[in-house]
Amino acid sequence: MALGSMNHLGITVSDLAGATERFYAPLLSFLGYQLVEDLPEMSLWLAPAGHSINLWQARDGLAGRRPERYAPGFHHFAFNADSRQEVDGCYALLQREGIEILDAPAAYDYAPGYYAVFFADPDGLKFELVHIPPEALAQAG
Repeated sequence: MALGSMNHLGITVSDLAGATERFYAPLLSFLGYQLVEDLPEMSLWLAPAGHSINLWQARDGLAGRRPERYAPGFHHFAFNADSRQEVDGCYALLQREGIEILDAPAAYDYAPGYYAVFFADPDGLKFELVHIPPEALAQAG
């Protein structure tokens, strides 16, 4: 394991069953994750590289609170894509599944060749799928 690489990401959602069916299952399956544990209070999705995403059911009385992106806490999470075609494929999946798209695939000036799509889960948490060409990453490092 590389120091600082992701081990797991834990996300609490308002409606675990609904959010999994409508958002996380289609997205995480597309990204190569596999559901390895499915309990009423938690599900665990494992990627081939060994990192995982844990989804947790919000406690009674806490579900339904919308996140505020610019308040302290979670702003967004970006997944890597190996190509622009993967970003476009994810965009097609988001459209098919009726997932909220915040910004359609486009090039951004964050790094040379940066190409991404931005979208939200049912609770409003922001996600991104981004392709950055390896040569741009090498120049940045």
